[in-house]
Amino acid sequence: MFNVPNTLAFIRLLLAPVMFFLLVDRDSTLLHTIHYTWLDYFAAFIFVVASATDFFDGYIARTFNQITTLGKILDPLADKMLTLAGFLGLMMLDRASSWAIFLILSRELFITGLRVSAVSEGLDIAASWMGKVKTVVQMIAIGFLLMQWPGAELLLWSAVVLTLYSGYEYVRDFFKKR
Repeated sequence: MFNVPNTLAFIRLLLAPVMFFLLVDRDSTLLHTIHYTWLDYFAAFIFVVASATDFFDGYIARTFNQITTLGKILDPLADKMLTLAGFLGLMMLDRASSWAIFLILSRELFITGLRVSAVSEGLDIAASWMGKVKTVVQMIAIGFLLMQWPGAELLLWSAVVLTLYSGYEYVRDFFKKR
């Protein structure tokens, strides 16, 4: 049950709230002596480490045939928590458009519900290639927004477009398989 891929996904679950804390509780007693720039660096470092676990847990699970039911639940949950922490934290810092975040999170919630519905009907709606590209672009956008690098907003809106398109693919596939 707790193989290496599942452990990596679980670590990602734990890192998401730490990153969120660094972004939104900057005036807390614990962080008030650390300059905001360093908090951005720490949050970005945590995000990069957590994002790397996303790659490695999938790679290890497929390569060494360690795919489990727990992993099928834990991996997407950890991905959603990490992107949710990043996007909401960045929105609260006024570094990300509220509309962009609303569209991304609405799609994520809708597709999660659709996947639960598919599973209850015995359908397997696996992550598509576009869904994986969407995740990578979202993660790159979060990294750029965290570091306030040029092109961050363009990446964010590119992530919105890919997110909505991959959502369309999930809906299309759901009705095809139904």
